[in-house]
Order: sequence, then C-alpha cells, then structure tokens
Amino acid sequence: MRWGSHVKNVRMSDFDKAIHVAPDGSSEIVAGWDIGGNANGGYLLALIANHMRALSGRPDPITVTGHYLSPGVAGPVQIDGEVIKSGKRFATVTATMHRDGRPMLQALGTFGDVAFGSGSFEHVAAQPPDLPAIQECVRRSTDQGGTPVPMMEHLDVFIRPADAGFITGTKSGVAEMAGWFAFPDGHVVDTLALLMVCDALPPGVFNLDLPAAWVPTVEYTVHVRGVPAAGPLRCIFRSEAVSNGFLQEDGEVWDSAGQLVAMSRQLALMAR
Repeated sequence: MRWGSHVKNVRMSDFDKAIHVAPDGSSEIVAGWDIGGNANGGYLLALIANHMRALSGRPDPITVTGHYLSPGVAGPVQIDGEVIKSGKRFATVTATMHRDGRPMLQALGTFGDVAFGSGSFEHVAAQPPDLPAIQECVRRSTDQGGTPVPMMEHLDVFIRPADAGFITGTKSGVAEMAGWFAFPDGHVVDTLALLMVCDALPPGVFNLDLPAAWVPTVEYTVHVRGVPAAGPLRCIFRSEAVSNGFLQEDGEVWDSAGQLVAMSRQLALMAR
C-alpha cells in the first residue's frame, strides 16, 4: 500500500513527530505548534486524523470535519476513535480528543485512496493563485500581527506582498490571503499534512479593519482532492461573510504541478 510504504521508508519529520499517536490513542499536543499558546486548529485536526487514519486502514483523509470544543494547550491528550462504517472504497471514522475528561475536539472523517479515480473525467474551473516568486514574497514570522505565532518555527510560509499589509498597517481592505507553503526540513507534504496546510496562512480578514489577533476556530472542514507533487504549494484563502461575531473562510491549495489538492471551509470567531 502507498501509505504503508511511506511510513516505512521516509524519515520522520518534525511534523510527523508532532502528530504521533500511539496505537492506544495516547498522544501529546506538542509545544511550539501554537498561536499565542493555543495549538493551531489545522495542526489539531491533523493530529486527531492521524489516529483516525490508522483506525480506518486507508491511506488518505478524503474529508475531515472538526468541531473545536476547548483550546488545545500543549500537553498529553487521549484520542478515542471508532470506525462507523468500512466499505469497499471508504471508511468513516469518528474520534474525540480529550484531556482529564474534558473534550477538546470532536471529528468525523471519511478515509480512502484519493487517487482511486485518477484518469476519470475532470472539470476544475478555478485556477491557481497568481503569486510572485517565493523570494519576492513576505515570509511569515513568529511575531507578525497582534499575537505570537511559534508554529512558524516549523513552517515556511511566504505571503503575497499585496496581502501582507496587515504587518505594516497598510491593509488592502480585501479579505484575502495568498502565499506559498513548504516544510523547512524538506518533508514532502502528504495528504494528512494538507489538513494543517489549510490553516497555516494568516486569516484573510486581517486585511480588513479588524485586529490581527487570534481567531478561534469553531468548525473546520478539509476536502482532500489529490496527492501533492513534490515542491512548494500555492495557497489562497478568502472570506466573503463576516457578521454577528463570526467569519467564514474558504481555501484552495494547489501543488507544484498545478493540481488542486485541497479545499477547505472554516467558521471562526472574530478577533476580540
């Protein structure tokens, strides 16, 4: 199996270590994958999905949805999962991440082989975002905006200059954020890592007349559309509705071959 060969032959990266889960579901939210002390929502979804994937016996998350019940502070956690249904193509799994009896994240996912339908009819109206070369973009650091972002020590994120005005105070007024993503240790982004990639850039609403601060995730869904080719990923995220204290953000991730490999939607609370 493609997943099995990957696990055996590839050296564990920082990301692999950070989402490690023991067979009994015991794990740890690793310090340094956070924003202002609270673990990044995409990282938490990848962590819980790693255990769900193992339970499913399938190589790829096809769709995973997480409901965030309490902030994920670094420390030990327990992930309890159950296979709801296992069929010929897909297995559906539910899981809960908790600590000391307090639930932190509830997830539901469908797992399978995302390349199963390769070569069939395709229609993709969207196009990869137009980005300058990586060296012409603005690197996201650990101290941009109003909240420290320690997780940037583990990621290479380069923001399109037109979307980086929130750093200097010259906001564009457009709720959009685009840029490049890669792992600094050269780790190839797999389908599980895509769950984190879709939450790795700053929110597009940072370019509106709002504080550039932590926006807590309420619900987050990622649809995996393909296995990424090696190389940096192009990402774009847009918010079309900010109201009643909530924001919505839709994302697309494209690989180096121009393939759409992930789509996401997130509901989050506006920054206070």
